[in-house]
Amino acid sequence: MVWTWRYEKADGTEVAAPNGQEEFAGQGDAETWIGETWKQLAEDGVDTAVLLDDGREIYSMSLHEA
Repeated sequence: MVWTWRYEKADGTEVAAPNGQEEFAGQGDAETWIGETWKQLAEDGVDTAVLLDDGREIYSMSLHEA
């Protein structure tokens, strides 16, 4: 299983990963990484991060503070 993030604009348009595609061995690793980098991703123009497990969408989350 390979865990990755897909990045999107608010309208659902996919955004290329600013530093290339990151791959993670587990969900926890992927979630820790996004927790450490979400602010920079938002500054780079990403509105939503979508967690994928072998390409299957697990969930999506906004990168904007509530």
